[in-house]
Amino acid sequence: MKSMVIGGIILIVALMAGTYFVAGDSFSLGEDYINDLTMLAGVAIIGITVFVALKYINQIKNDTATGELAEESWDGIGEYQNAIPTGWGLAFIGTIVWMLWYFFVGYPTNQFSQIGQWNEETLEHQAKFESKWSNISSGDLQAMGESVFLVQCAPCHGVDAEGIDGKAQDLTRRISKASVLETIEKGANNFKTAYPGGMPAGMASGADAEAIASYVSGGFKGTAPAAYAACSACHGENGEGMAYVGPNIKSYDDSIIASVLKDGKKSSIGEMPSFDGRLSDTQVKAVAAYLRSLGE
Repeated sequence: MKSMVIGGIILIVALMAGTYFVAGDSFSLGEDYINDLTMLAGVAIIGITVFVALKYINQIKNDTATGELAEESWDGIGEYQNAIPTGWGLAFIGTIVWMLWYFFVGYPTNQFSQIGQWNEETLEHQAKFESKWSNISSGDLQAMGESVFLVQCAPCHGVDAEGIDGKAQDLTRRISKASVLETIEKGANNFKTAYPGGMPAGMASGADAEAIASYVSGGFKGTAPAAYAACSACHGENGEGMAYVGPNIKSYDDSIIASVLKDGKKSSIGEMPSFDGRLSDTQVKAVAAYLRSLGE
């Protein structure tokens, strides 16, 4: 047993030295109590683990089980009706107490954290940004939209917004004929926040669907086909949409851009992810203004 204790002490010293060698620069007594507490916890865990292991190794080697056997046995193997070791029970209760302390009092729930600081500074910056540009001119709004587009949207839609050879939607026009035909055939429910009802599938077929798709993708020019009456009930006769009913399918208004950025969108090409929370309200309006300018 004596040799085991000596070996345990050597192991503890070696593990503590290794820990200090790897993480010692963050240990500065009295300057940061979180790092001090972490180092102390590491030392305690190393010491307790080694001595508990030694204790039970010694018991396995030397102790003989005693007590009253339970009635049940499995393949001739019985179980003594002994209480759990006191140390186990105290360690279990101590772990629960420490968990409650850590959750309600300790780091990081009510102490400084870089994530918390980042969130606070981001919200503060967004508030200043919105206040500064609350009365932005149409020209500046469009210029801002172009800048945001080049950073956030161009990687998929291209710097010219033409969709990089079909990789993403061509944003120089509101909607393509293929997209209209697919939506008529399969329905759509992309914008659940702004247009919760969605659009059912099979609103038209055959020549009627072709006529509607040509009229809508062509920018609502000329006389509307008779079959478009089924669409105008939700999208309006001019295709400019109705709030909470059907989106604008004629141009990129603020509402449709806000919906796409918030909810993402599935189309005949693929799926666009949600950008919810990445742009401010002013930036969303700016992107809409820039996209409208592309079709002018």
